[in-house]
Amino acid sequence: MVLTDRIPYQAQVDRPKLRLPGGKKLAVWVILNVEEWRIENAMPRTVLSPPMGQPLLPDVPNWSWHEYGMRAGFWRQFKALTDRKVPVTLALNANVCSSYPRVASAALDAGFEFMGHGFIQGPMHRLDNQADAIKRAVETIAKYTGKSPRSWESPGLTETDETLDLLRLNGIEYVADWVIDDLPQDILTPHGTITTIPYSVETNDIVIHALQHLPSEQFLKRCTDQFDRLYLEGGTNARIMAISIHPYITGVPHRIKYLEALLDYVIGHDGVALMTASQIGDWYRSEMSKSQSDRTPDAQSVTAGPSR
Repeated sequence: MVLTDRIPYQAQVDRPKLRLPGGKKLAVWVILNVEEWRIENAMPRTVLSPPMGQPLLPDVPNWSWHEYGMRAGFWRQFKALTDRKVPVTLALNANVCSSYPRVASAALDAGFEFMGHGFIQGPMHRLDNQADAIKRAVETIAKYTGKSPRSWESPGLTETDETLDLLRLNGIEYVADWVIDDLPQDILTPHGTITTIPYSVETNDIVIHALQHLPSEQFLKRCTDQFDRLYLEGGTNARIMAISIHPYITGVPHRIKYLEALLDYVIGHDGVALMTASQIGDWYRSEMSKSQSDRTPDAQSVTAGPSR
């Protein structure tokens, strides 16, 4: 089966009406991506091109760009989030529990939800043994936190045809790789249902700053524009907004104030439910279960595959 055929098309206007906790309009979840970049490898992303166009290992300046985030940027973001009591989904390479225990322990003590994000940063389709890497990531997080992770975001949102099946086999219920809608969607696997949690490649500091090279204030502008529209639409049906951040991007001195301003803007609206990945997934499944008996055949119908 073609991978996309497993995710039937659903028009947003045909989705059942869902109610967020407390009658809120918009659920917002913040994803703090914490990664391990190995200095002996080519860097997953770069900010400085190599002199004379000649790549060199070790890539000290680009490794250091990321490492600054782990040593300094993370703690600015951590303070911004915890001071405001914002629930956080920590998407972490599982080996961070061993390589950056100070970071992992602070997140654990703060009650962040640990979301699987691979074992060490790198695309899923380049792994020698994807099944083993997923299993090790889940087991490492479970051992460190005392409970297995329920949610997952693949590095770079990368997947192969078997990723969803392997994730569900290892107990993952919710996945953030599929940026296809403002509401979750269920995907069948041989091991049970896995549910997408709305994520974003555009309200993501990597895209805004590292890829599109926009000025520091544009993160605030884009995210508030996104928020305003989803908040408006949430008056008709629930909406989900993701804010994805990385310590080496919005944790730096010249950008942190824009993240702080965004958080203040979000929490300044009464109709917002601040949630984590698994809270959104649990809410969605509960709402779908409650609404199942009320849905008409037309509302339940979806068109798959070639009719996309």
